[in-house]
Amino acid sequence: MDDRFPTIRDYLTGLQDRICSAIEAADGGARFIEDAWTRDPAGAGALRGGGRTRILRDGAVFEQAGIGFSDVSGDTLPPSATAARPELAGASWRAVGVSLVFHPRNPYLPTTHANVRHFRAQRDGETVAGWFGGGFDLTPFYPFDEDVRHWHRVARTLCEPFGGQARYEAHKRWCDEYFFLKHRNETRGIGGLFFDDLHEDGERDFAYLRAVGDGFLDAYLPIVARRKDTPHGERERAFQLYRRGRYVEFNLVYDRGTHFGLQSGGRAESILMSLPPLARWEYGFTPEPGSDEARLADYLRPRDWLGEVTSAP
Repeated sequence: MDDRFPTIRDYLTGLQDRICSAIEAADGGARFIEDAWTRDPAGAGALRGGGRTRILRDGAVFEQAGIGFSDVSGDTLPPSATAARPELAGASWRAVGVSLVFHPRNPYLPTTHANVRHFRAQRDGETVAGWFGGGFDLTPFYPFDEDVRHWHRVARTLCEPFGGQARYEAHKRWCDEYFFLKHRNETRGIGGLFFDDLHEDGERDFAYLRAVGDGFLDAYLPIVARRKDTPHGERERAFQLYRRGRYVEFNLVYDRGTHFGLQSGGRAESILMSLPPLARWEYGFTPEPGSDEARLADYLRPRDWLGEVTSAP
């Protein structure tokens, strides 16, 4: 469909390999297993292509870590895509990307998500639309200012060659707005970067996608090293599982990637690998005033993390 796809595909499969190696080293107790899959062209929605879903389970650091590469195409787009972009109705499409979600064991180590992708649609052999998208975000349960500031400093630094502070502020704001649970009136976490529909300069946009993909480990691994061995007990574990419920709510109710994948006839196991292995809900839960659990609420709103000083736990 586009001669750019082989180059993008090679970058993405290499990125998946590099992140898997780094996370296995950080965990030290488990390895990723790979599930390579393909879709029958005669299957649901005439979806074609395949991918590599990799899952690490029951590690020393990560309860579950999932990272998937996919390269899929179809003859028509699902309603979740054409509702916002009616010009894509009736177009064929191809999407290639890497997406990850890591759920640590330790409640003091945040859950994290990252995604980088390229999409292109054609009709009658002509390109209708094509763009790059992606980003990364962090979901702490017991936030530390040191971690939050580090995460956003890395995000701002990788934006410097692509518009500097203006790009960081725009894509940070986009992240805050996208990862927002309207029914809870709170953000999913402390944000990061989110971008979509970058299409004005293909080479520059691809370079930015690579910067975000390559920068993820720089943002996350120092936090893993600082928090993976923090002492905790049943109270912290129960709160972690409760807050994981919010993660499930966002991914199933709001996440466009989840909706697109399921509505296009995608592989459910690979799409839903983002969900935690364990979570809990509790009716009317209210944390004790002044507790570390109550402190989280102040972090679940858009803020200038690099310009503010917040209270330490």
